[in-house]
Amino acid sequence: MTDSTLSALSPLERLVARAEQLMQRIETVLPQPLQAPVSWDDAIAWRYRKRANGCGVLEPVRHVGAMQLSDLQNVDVQKDKIARNTEQFVQGRTANNVLLTGARGTGKSSLIRACLHAYAPQGLRLIEVDKADLTDLPDIVDVVAGRPEKFVIYCDDLSFEEGEPGYKAMKSILDGSVSAATPNVLVYATSNRRHLLPEYMIDNLAQSKGENGEIHPGEVVEEKISLSERFGLWVSFYPFSQDEYLRVVAQWLSALGVSAEEIEASRPEALVWALERGSRSGRVAHQFARDWAGRAQRAVEGRQRIADVDGLSEEAETD
Repeated sequence: MTDSTLSALSPLERLVARAEQLMQRIETVLPQPLQAPVSWDDAIAWRYRKRANGCGVLEPVRHVGAMQLSDLQNVDVQKDKIARNTEQFVQGRTANNVLLTGARGTGKSSLIRACLHAYAPQGLRLIEVDKADLTDLPDIVDVVAGRPEKFVIYCDDLSFEEGEPGYKAMKSILDGSVSAATPNVLVYATSNRRHLLPEYMIDNLAQSKGENGEIHPGEVVEEKISLSERFGLWVSFYPFSQDEYLRVVAQWLSALGVSAEEIEASRPEALVWALERGSRSGRVAHQFARDWAGRAQRAVEGRQRIADVDGLSEEAETD
C-alpha cells in the first residue's frame, strides 16, 4: 500500500494497515514450520535442510549411492544384524534404534545405504539429518508420523561436545520424551565413538577422589554414556586383516571389470596403497580399486590406439 493510499484512509484504518504491514515483515523473519514434500514417491531418500529464514525443508536425494548388501564383504555378522532389524521394521514388527560404531571406512554408512536399496520396495524411506539440525527432530517426526511408509532417521558420523543442544534432543527422541515412540520411525546413527561424548582421564580421577567440587562425580560419567545406551542395537566394526583387505580389493576390481590376472598382479600395489594411508578398510580398498581400474582402462585404450595406428600404417603401405 502506497503512502498516497494511506493518506486517504481514516486514522484508525491507517493504524490497522500499518499493523498489517508490520506483521508481514515480522513473519518473514520468524522460524517457519517444516515444509513436507509434495510427494513421498519422488525419492527413497530425503535430506533435511535449514534455510536462512529458519524454515526447514525436506529435499529429495535424486541419486542415492548405489550399494547392494552383496557388495559388502567381511562384515557378515554386522550385515545380518542390521538387515534383520530393518526387515522387522518394514514388516511392522518391533525393532530397535541402531548405533553403528568402530573403525573408519569399514562400511557403516554403506551398510545403511544398502539396506535402503534392499527394503525400499517394501516402503522403507531414509531422512538424513545433520548433527546441527538435531534440535528439529521432533518436527521431522511429527511430519512423517501419519505416513504408511517406514522412515529411518539417518545421522552420519555422530558425536557431540559437551553442551551441544542436539545431544538432549536426540536423547528425547530415542527414549525419554513424554510422547510415545512413533512406530514408523527409527534412528540409525554411525560414529567412531562408542559413547558419542568425549571422555577424559580427569573424569575417572574425579570419580575416585571427588575432585573438582562434584558431589556425585559418578553421575557425570553416567550422563556421558546415557545417550548410546538408548540405542537398542549396537553394531561394532573392526579394522580388516591383510587377507580381508585383499579380498575386498579383489571384489571391487572384479565389479569394475578387471580380469583375474590383473587382480592378482594388483596385490602388491594394493598393500602399498593401504600402508600409505595407514588403514586397511573397505573404503581404502574401494579407492585403490577405482585407481587401478582407471589406470588399467587407460592402458587398454592406449594399446588400442597403437593398434589402430599400426593398422592405418599397414593399409597405407599396401596402397
